[in-house]
Amino acid sequence: MYSNRYAFVPKLPALLLLALLGACNDSETESNPTSEVELKAYSVNPALVKPLSGFESLEILPLISSDDVLPESPGFIFGAQPDGSGLLKNPNGEGYILINNHEIMFSVSRVYLDKTFKPVKGEYILDGDGGNFRLCSATLATPEEHGFGPTFLTAGETDGESMVHALDPLGPANKKDRSRMKPALGHASMENAVPLPKDAFPGKTVILIGEDSGNGQLIAYVSNTVGDLDNGKLYMLKRTTADPAETNMVAGQQYDVEFVEIDNAKTSTGAQIAAQSVAKNAIQFARVEDVDYRKGGNGAGREVYFTATGVSQSDKVTPVTGFTMWGRVYKLTLQADNVLKGKLEVAVDGATDPGNSIVNPDNLCVTKDFVYIQEDGDSFYANNKHDGRVWQYGMSSKQLKPMLEMNHRRQDATFNAKYNKSNDQRLSSWEYGAMQDISDLVGVPNTFLLNLHPHTWQDDKFLNADGSNETRNKNKEGGQVVIVRGVQR
Repeated sequence: MYSNRYAFVPKLPALLLLALLGACNDSETESNPTSEVELKAYSVNPALVKPLSGFESLEILPLISSDDVLPESPGFIFGAQPDGSGLLKNPNGEGYILINNHEIMFSVSRVYLDKTFKPVKGEYILDGDGGNFRLCSATLATPEEHGFGPTFLTAGETDGESMVHALDPLGPANKKDRSRMKPALGHASMENAVPLPKDAFPGKTVILIGEDSGNGQLIAYVSNTVGDLDNGKLYMLKRTTADPAETNMVAGQQYDVEFVEIDNAKTSTGAQIAAQSVAKNAIQFARVEDVDYRKGGNGAGREVYFTATGVSQSDKVTPVTGFTMWGRVYKLTLQADNVLKGKLEVAVDGATDPGNSIVNPDNLCVTKDFVYIQEDGDSFYANNKHDGRVWQYGMSSKQLKPMLEMNHRRQDATFNAKYNKSNDQRLSSWEYGAMQDISDLVGVPNTFLLNLHPHTWQDDKFLNADGSNETRNKNKEGGQVVIVRGVQR
């Protein structure tokens, strides 16, 4: 239910910093009347997503959108395609800091929120020239959750030769600085780089990377030093039987898997790493676009979920042999005494009810008991039956429920004149970015942020929002972040 007014008085958390993209923390906090946080609709734009049947009690509050003018930086434009994201407390005690990738712009923005959670200032800490690649999902690592940081790990997915940036979310902008890329994490078409929590494998840094090219991989970076992003080894996932076809795995069964080392990973090109994946019989997934782990501590982070978004033939109807078409969510359980071994299973498969179930799952947010699956259905499969959705998957119940759907309002002429000038009537023409659990950080249980890419919302004033150069940044889409209250954890 959309609301313009909703005030809360929660207790501020004990942690100074909390990473929340691939790291949705799961404890709850009681309210305290001394808090200044007020969760309400701060954006001038309406929420572009709506709850579905069974989830009507969810409250959706637009936090920031591209039309918003922030009082302390009136020239700032919150740019197109907010994807990977992280939120932390401002160490000066003056509220919060929201970090966002802007995928199509190759950029990263930093938005300052005051103590009430109102956006008041914005800037770009990485622009299109410095970003160098399409920046998709991301993870904010913190000492409390991961043992190092704060570090915003943002992955590039351009041309198979992209790299991971490690940005200081509190540091100077240095918008064109490419020196923060990490060669040890490899070259590939990367979607996210997710460090596992520090209690998953104590004393190590373990980062799982999704690779989304034609022979998509789940890649693991492992270092025996906490916080080391330069000297570890890189591995790729394979079945112990050496069968590389993901469609030879079916729901309801577990498969033994292991990570095998990538030779000369630090100096190899993306093409060379891709060739090794074939030579070493690594599992070939249809676009691994996001990774997240179960919350709750005590080693729960060794239970990992990742997506294979899916591919089809050019007719948008026929599968590609060996690859999921509609998309899957996999569950990987890593062995407690050996990070390189585990069990793999299919948790959710869109092919079980094509077009009605999940369609091209992209981003994930995993809590203690649920997996939230965000779709990117703009492959426009001919038999898709719905607009872009966020699905709730219960880990224990195995139940999959549609929770949210993009609110296109195609019959509203006034709305369409602004948000759909091209009159695009195709289903799933909008997609989701990050979903992150901010409950503990703001002290309000069951509170999440969700990023939206309303691709048909275009305006010339959004062009080159990061100020890098108009030759690179020709995109003029708007973007939005909403608060979603009442989400089960």
